[in-house]
Amino acid sequence: MDFKINSRTKNSIYKQIVEQVERGVRDGSLTPGEQLPSMNVLADRHRISRETVKKAYGILVDHGFVEPRHGKGFYVKDITRSGARFRILVVFDKFSVYKQISFDAFAETLPQGTEITILSHEQNPDLLEYFLDTHLDNFDYYVIAPHFPGMEEEQKRIVKLLERVPVRKLILIDNLQPGMKGHFGSVYQDFDNDIHDCLVKNISPSAKLGNLRVITLASSMYGQRITKSVERFAAERGIEVECMYGVPETVNKGDTFLLLNSSLDSGLVELSRKIKDNGLQIGKDVKIISYNEYPMNELILGGLTTVSTDFPEMGRLAAEMIINHNLVKTRNPFRMTRRKSF
Repeated sequence: MDFKINSRTKNSIYKQIVEQVERGVRDGSLTPGEQLPSMNVLADRHRISRETVKKAYGILVDHGFVEPRHGKGFYVKDITRSGARFRILVVFDKFSVYKQISFDAFAETLPQGTEITILSHEQNPDLLEYFLDTHLDNFDYYVIAPHFPGMEEEQKRIVKLLERVPVRKLILIDNLQPGMKGHFGSVYQDFDNDIHDCLVKNISPSAKLGNLRVITLASSMYGQRITKSVERFAAERGIEVECMYGVPETVNKGDTFLLLNSSLDSGLVELSRKIKDNGLQIGKDVKIISYNEYPMNELILGGLTTVSTDFPEMGRLAAEMIINHNLVKTRNPFRMTRRKSF
């Protein structure tokens, strides 16, 4: 290994050695079993004291990155087995109950002692740029949720920002940023196909859906793409579908509502009241399917049927990429959970 030692920086020389070895082990440029320069060779090469090198190597041994072999020197350990600590920056677009579910599974899957810093760019490219300016090179992995509004030029800017992170350190979570290339990792939702494929798999061609009425928010970032996926399902089944941005004035017996703005939105309350006011019963006269799964859905309306990406699995898959040092692009599982409302 060719160390780069800067005696003019405020960062102690022993820390520079430790950081370079840990970074090399985590990013794969140092492989398990590889021998490090001896303490004497490293000290002479960079004109530093042997005690400085000894201190650095001792810390690396304590942290689980290096193992000494009697009479032979120091060798890189396999961090997937040694329990060495990772330093990870997680940048969500916004904090939500769904992000919390995914993060909890992510943190629980990682080795004990992993250092995780959590930030939120609030769908603001300027904030993402600031975070990268501040934290680039400070972490072993960057897990980023790239949800940003804006047209083509704005998306190109996002790609340029994300490309600043080395692909061996980058994991995009929840969304696969358009225009991104390279061997980075990703656990993503397929907003163009997930709900279509889920409905095809879980709803029998003989099922009686009645009028399929889709409610979404005009401000929804992916509402239009998801709606088109539903319309494709409806066209294949010969079902009439009506799309709207709010609860309709009239609710009819036989209606099936698909709420794309999730069960945590006030629209579900308004729709439930409307159904009740019309003397209809949810699950019998009117069916409801809501977007995004949440534990409370077991209790809402006596059991709310959902279609949703698997948020815990998203977190686990991202963590396993880090543990196994194997960054791949994976479409996250998307499932229907049937309950009383459908």
